[in-house]
Amino acid sequence: MEDAVNRAVAKQDSMFIAGGTNLVDRLKVFLDEPSQLIDISRLQMHQISPMTDGSIRLGALVTNTTVADHQQIRRDYPLLARAILSGASQQIRNMATVGGNLLQRTRCPYYYDTAFPCNKRQPGAGCPAVTGINRGHAILGASEHCVAVQPSDMCVALAALDAVVEVVSPQGQRQIPFADFHRLPENTPQQDTNLEPGELITGVTLPPLSFAQSGVYLKLRDRTSYSFALVSVAAAVNLVGEQIQDVRLAMGGVAHKPWRATAAEEFLIGKPADIATFTQAAEIALQGAKPLAHNHYKVELTKRAIRRALKVSTQGGGIV
Repeated sequence: MEDAVNRAVAKQDSMFIAGGTNLVDRLKVFLDEPSQLIDISRLQMHQISPMTDGSIRLGALVTNTTVADHQQIRRDYPLLARAILSGASQQIRNMATVGGNLLQRTRCPYYYDTAFPCNKRQPGAGCPAVTGINRGHAILGASEHCVAVQPSDMCVALAALDAVVEVVSPQGQRQIPFADFHRLPENTPQQDTNLEPGELITGVTLPPLSFAQSGVYLKLRDRTSYSFALVSVAAAVNLVGEQIQDVRLAMGGVAHKPWRATAAEEFLIGKPADIATFTQAAEIALQGAKPLAHNHYKVELTKRAIRRALKVSTQGGGIV
């Protein structure tokens, strides 16, 4: 591990590779042209480890399939398992890793088509999606420089679960709260995360969350087979009697990063678990939405998804 991070620091246009399910696609079309690929697939980061404080640690090289099939994940964090299973084909899940999933880049067609300018590929080139075909693009947290969305299903679940990302560099180890791991585009859309040069993801920790067992992951897409989300919602509600005591709510397909709806969460605490409450929470979660020419539908679709996910979670969770 030490050798890997030292090599990455020595040549800062290097890239780590393990499963390669997204990186190889980008290499094929010359979106990334690193001076070297550093193979980390044999590093000792393949374990899922229950911790003494009740949390569970996912090694960065654990495959998506292993996470989704793990008995404790399925029991205690079912929304994470469901998010992973909705995310890709079995073949991809068998190769894709926890760390790599966090580093997925947008599937914006303007980013992938080098015939178009793109601020993610070349800062200052422009963002044709702002005025182009933007049906699948962001309605929250975008900027004039980029309206792309973060594509990972797993990351939406991790945002809702208050996960912590562990990284290592020659300067040592540090932990990054999941809410601070990904970035909004602002003036630097080429930067998706707050990783420093040479930092390597070593694991992700899920803190204990007793009511995560009621968690729901709802994904809305054009087709149910291997499509990225138009809108997704991860929700978990702690219900005491008919009153909401605590809640977690995150959205995907709507922003440049997994979008944690903290204002809606704060509103929900202490409220009755009924459709009127869920409707108000959905309105709060979408405050500030700025749809583009072709994605106005996402505003209402996201509100309906939030109401549905919250309702199912208060009924004990399960398949939506």
